Amino acid sequence: MDRRAVIFDMDGTLTRPQFDFDAIRRDIGLKDEPILETLVRMPPDQRRRAEAILNKYEAQFAASSELQPGAGPIVSAIRRAGFALALMTRNSRESTAVFLERHRLTFDVVWTRADGPMKPSPEPVIEICRRLGVAPARAWVVGDYLYDIQCGRSAGAHTVLLLNNGKRPRWADEAEHVIESLDALAVILEIEYA
Repeated sequence: MDRRAVIFDMDGTLTRPQFDFDAIRRDIGLKDEPILETLVRMPPDQRRRAEAILNKYEAQFAASSELQPGAGPIVSAIRRAGFALALMTRNSRESTAVFLERHRLTFDVVWTRADGPMKPSPEPVIEICRRLGVAPARAWVVGDYLYDIQCGRSAGAHTVLLLNNGKRPRWADEAEHVIESLDALAVILEIEYA
């Protein structure tokens, strides 16, 4: 398993941050609880209603999503350098497909919440690496949130935290690397990027 891989988060990593989680929680009727973890504990009727609200937001965000500066070129450079590429998101499969189509991005593996355990569990990274034929120690997980970093670290992968708007969260030191733009991945991965 000499192959290497980069596993990208979607929202806030490949895309500019746009989710208004407070509005989603408000429309669903939640306070500060994590949305997806709370949905799975809801009674069936309430869960269906909440999922419909969440899916509506996700579809809107995917259809209007904008890539982070340099996202397309760095993904292309990573692929040219011979890395396998994966996308790992807590979004629905449908909204992820809209995002991929909108931005004409392709990945060797795409993992959504419909595919199994979600971040921060290490299982998505472990399974993605298995499908790619890459040892987790030869993979880099790139994300903008604590769950991305926890997921990657627990699986034994390298972790890269992308700061949005230069804001450094208190847990940033949990990441192996902290970057302010996706272009910085070229240095970390030691690839050519122009």
